[in-house]
Parts: sequence; C-alpha cells; structure tokens
Amino acid sequence: MNLVFAQFFCEDGRAMNIVDQIYLRASAERPAIISDGVVISYGDLFEQVSAAAAWLDRCKGFRRDGVPRIGLACENGVNYIVLALAILKVGACLVPLADELTEMERQEICDRTSLHGVISGRGETWQQAIWQALEPPSLEWESEFSILAPAFIRFSSGTTGRSKGVVLSHRKLRERVVAANAALEIGPQDRVLWMLPMAHHFAVSIMLYLYHGACTVLGKSHLAEHVLEIAQTTRATVIYGAPFHFSLLAADTGDFAWPDLRLAVTTAAPLTQQIAVGFHQRFGKALSQGLGIIEVGLPLLNTSGAADFPLSVGRPLPAYDVEMRDEEGLPVAIGTVGELWIKGPGMFDAYLSPWQTLDEICVNGWFATGDLAVTDAAGRIYLKGRVKSVLNINGMKVFPEEVEAAIEKHPSVLRCRVKGQSHSVLGT
Repeated sequence: MNLVFAQFFCEDGRAMNIVDQIYLRASAERPAIISDGVVISYGDLFEQVSAAAAWLDRCKGFRRDGVPRIGLACENGVNYIVLALAILKVGACLVPLADELTEMERQEICDRTSLHGVISGRGETWQQAIWQALEPPSLEWESEFSILAPAFIRFSSGTTGRSKGVVLSHRKLRERVVAANAALEIGPQDRVLWMLPMAHHFAVSIMLYLYHGACTVLGKSHLAEHVLEIAQTTRATVIYGAPFHFSLLAADTGDFAWPDLRLAVTTAAPLTQQIAVGFHQRFGKALSQGLGIIEVGLPLLNTSGAADFPLSVGRPLPAYDVEMRDEEGLPVAIGTVGELWIKGPGMFDAYLSPWQTLDEICVNGWFATGDLAVTDAAGRIYLKGRVKSVLNINGMKVFPEEVEAAIEKHPSVLRCRVKGQSHSVLGT
C-alpha cells in the first residue's frame, strides 16, 4: 500500500497523526473488524481509508488550508470507522453528528463548530457517502485551533448548562488510548464486541482497539440471542456496552457460557446491583464499571473489585490522580462526598464557542469534573450525582440520583426522575 498521511508537528518537533500511528503499529494481515461475518484485515481497512481520504481530498469545496472541521453523519458500522479515519487522515477535524439529533440540534452543532463540510454515510458502502461543502464565517480562534492539530470535537452532555464543544488533539488522543490501556490491557489477541453508538463513543474505544491492534466485532442487534451468537462465532474476549445491554444478556436463558470472555466493561450510565449480580451469575464474569469523561478519557475503571463492589467505578488508573474537594476547592476526608477532580494525561485541549484553553480552565493541571463522588477506605470511588443537581433541604444536601435509585427498587417502577423545586420553608 502506498499511503500518504497528513503530518502535524508537536512542540517538540515530532510529527503526530493518530491514524499514521495506527498504520505504523498494525500488522496488515491481522483482523481489524468483523462485521456480519466478514473479516476486514488491517491491510484491507487502510486501503479503504486511503481511498476514502483521496475521495474527500478531491471533493469540491474541501478546504486544504488550516484544519477543516468535518461533520460525520453515519450509522454504526464499518462505514463509520472508514470515513472517520479518512477525515483524520487528511488532516481534518472530526465532528460526530449523532443519529438521534433533531434537525435543529444538528444545525446548532454545525453553527457552533463552524463546520467546513458534512459527510453523510447512509449507504451500504462508504463509496455512497455524500459530501456537502459549507462556507463558515472566519472565527477569532481559528489560528489557535489549527495550532493544536485537533482530531475531534465532541459536545458534552450539557448537564451543568449549555453543552460545551470539547476539542481533542491527535497528541492528546494518543495519550488517552495509552493511559486507558494500562487497565484494559487490550491487544492483538482480543476481539472486542462493540455495543455503543460510535458518534458518542469512539476516541477511547474504537481508536484504542485499533491503536493496540485488536479486532472490533460489530453487530446490528442488541437482542441477547443475537449478541451471544456473534460472541460465540467470533470468540469475543471483551464486550464494551451500557447497563441496558448487560441487562438483556443477564436475562438470557440459553446455555452459552461465553468461555472466551475475559473483560466486560460497562459505561455511559450508572450500573445497578440487579444487573451486576445477574450478569455475574449468568456468565461467571463480573462487570467492570468505568467512568468515561469527554474532557479526560477513561480515568477510572473497576477491575480488581468488580465482583464484590460492582457499583464502584474503581480506583484511578495508574496515570491519573484524583481528589474529592469541597466547595472551596479543598480536599475532603475519606468517606465524605466531594466534587471529583482529576489530573493526568490526555486532558482535552480547549473548549469551543466560547474559546477557552485547557490552562484557562484547569487549576494547576486539575480538572473539576462536576461529578460528586466519595472514596471508601480501600480507595474505591463511588459516584453520587452532579454538583448542579444537589438539593438543599433545610441545610441538608440531598442527591436526586440516590432518591431515584431508591424509588426504582420498587418492582412497579421501571424508571423515574427526581428534580427539585423552590419551597418557602424547606429551601431548594
């Protein structure tokens, strides 16, 4: 293969493009993706990526100066991976446009990121992708943005206000996939069964699997019987999903024991005791709950204590430091709830619109996550809610998430939501 990759130079003079790094580390003959029974090798994958990148470079209106921001609207699958890598390969910045977004929400992302173009990959193959060039206005932060060598812009959940555009560079992305793998230990021997939407989970998952030479296994159904059929035929060793997926698997009444499974990672939503116990009983493997943060990566993962303490998000990965702090920014005692602060590699580079650099946001390298958490005597961390959601009732702090968890234990309640309202006597 004769591939030419965009090159970015870090402050120390090293060229950096994450796709280049994956290509240089990969064994061309090894499987990169299994989808619908079709095995795509790393060599085949990069031939497709190279062709898609060449197509994008030829598209009318594709900007070749600076770092163009390209939106990607594509469903889960091989096409998403190929087009995402192609965008990065040509030196553009990927902006995922999730399927569930309304037209108004999608337009807001286009406006706030000042996109230079959008790729719609709705066909059966990436060759059926449609390119639409856009003409965004010139922005004050354009030069600062380009200097970062940005790879991704992802929007935060917006739970503490208007969602923020999180900018992540190629260099920081590599730092993340290296730091996270200290706990995941993903390698060429692994076949990772993928369950989550790629528009929301890609950087420290799909990119991590590719960087470390693993095979990503894709399926089109979340039904337990279909997932387990794929797991059996591909001999999947790792599964990465949300509690919803594991609840379906735990309820399966088949006889497949999944002997090849070595790691089951749950993220994206809080894990319940019922799901954790059910999955463990069904497959003999404990669920490892992790905390993924758009601004940070995967700093916490419950591995060693997953069986006995499934509701914990574990201890910090080796590369990260964490502290629980009070409202004054001072560390709290063990067993006391505080805001989770994190320091470590792969931290995001900037917020977009309004533009804020990492140094302007962090305090001496520490990032305030907005999550409330508590550490037990063994160093295990438990999430308790969000700083902005805490209710003050007669001076007593109440966490809506804990009330919701208690209500949802009732057999007649599937889901509930607790919110606070002002009260003339009790407070807010």
